[in-house]
Amino acid sequence: MHIYDAIIIGGGPCGLAMGIELAKSGLDYLILEKGNLTESIRRYPRRMKFFSTAENIEIGGIPFAISDVKANRNEALQYYRKVAGYYHLNFKLFVDVDRTEKQADGTFLTYSNDGQVFQSKNVILATGYFDVPRMLNVSGENLPHVSHYYDEPFKYSYTNVVLVGGSNSSVEAALELYRHDANVTIVHKEADFRTKVKYWLVPDVKNRVKEGKIHTRFNCVTRAIEPGRMLIEHTETGAQEWLPADFVFLLVGYLPDEHLLARCGVTLDPVTKVPEYDSETFETNVPGLYLCGTVLAGVFTEKVFIENGREHAAAIADHLAGREVRKVKELIDRI
Repeated sequence: MHIYDAIIIGGGPCGLAMGIELAKSGLDYLILEKGNLTESIRRYPRRMKFFSTAENIEIGGIPFAISDVKANRNEALQYYRKVAGYYHLNFKLFVDVDRTEKQADGTFLTYSNDGQVFQSKNVILATGYFDVPRMLNVSGENLPHVSHYYDEPFKYSYTNVVLVGGSNSSVEAALELYRHDANVTIVHKEADFRTKVKYWLVPDVKNRVKEGKIHTRFNCVTRAIEPGRMLIEHTETGAQEWLPADFVFLLVGYLPDEHLLARCGVTLDPVTKVPEYDSETFETNVPGLYLCGTVLAGVFTEKVFIENGREHAAAIADHLAGREVRKVKELIDRI
C-alpha cells in the first residue's frame, strides 16, 4: 500500500488550501472528499452571496476576480474548481471516510465506508461543519416537508412556509421566499434577529416585517411539527400557537461531526465540543493528526471562516515540513 505523507479528509476550501500548501512543500498527499469538490458550497442556497469579500476567500494565491465585491455561490464553485485544476491537486472524490486509526508503526490507516483503506504518515481533518445540522429534537422534525437546508424559492410559491432561526440563513430565505409569493413566518427564540445578520439584509427584512409582508414570532420555540402545521410556544407567556406550515425550514445552524472526530481518537470538550489541539500547529491529542478549518470550532462555528481556516493550512504544512510555523491570526478568541 502506498504511504502518503498526509491524507486530507475534506475537499472544501480549507481542504484544498491544505493540499496546495503540502504540494508547495513537496509533500506527497491525497485529498479524500465524500462528495465532489467544495460539496458544502454546492449545497448552499443557489442565490447565496458570501459575507466575506472575494479577496478573503481566495486560496493558493490565485486572485478571485469578480465584478462585485462579494462572490455568490456559483462564482465560488467555479473559482475553487479552477484553482484545484491549476494546482493539479491530488484528490479522490465520493469517498466517505468512516475513521482513521494510528498503527503501531506510527502510520495511519484511513477507512472509508465502502471498504477502501489508505495509509499515511499524517492525517488532516478538514471536514467543515455543514453536514451535521443542529437538531431541535422535536416530534415531526424528520417529516418529508421539513428540511435543515434551504435551496431556492420556486417550489414554495403560494404556500405557507415557516423558517426557524434568526440568522443569515433564515433572513435570506425569508426575503427570497416573500419575493416569490410565499407566505413566510420566521420563528426565533430570541427577541430580535441575530446581530451577525449581513448588514445589507437588516433594513430590508425589518422593513418587510414592519409592512406585514414577512411575519415573525420572536421569543418563541418550536414544540412540534405535523403535516400542514407547526406548534410553537411563546417563552415569555408560555402560550402555545399553531402556525400553518406547508413547508418548514429549520435553519438553526450546523456542527462539526463530533462522532467522526471521536472515532479518530480526538478528545472533545463534553460541553463545547471543541477538540483538543495545539493552537500553533493545530495538531490534536493524537500525534500526527491535525485539524484545519471550522472542524476545530466545536459549537462555535461562526468563529472560523475560510479567511482564517486557510491560514491553518499554512501552519500545518510548516510543521510537517519541519519549518518554523507561521503565526496564525487569532480570530477565534481561543475558544
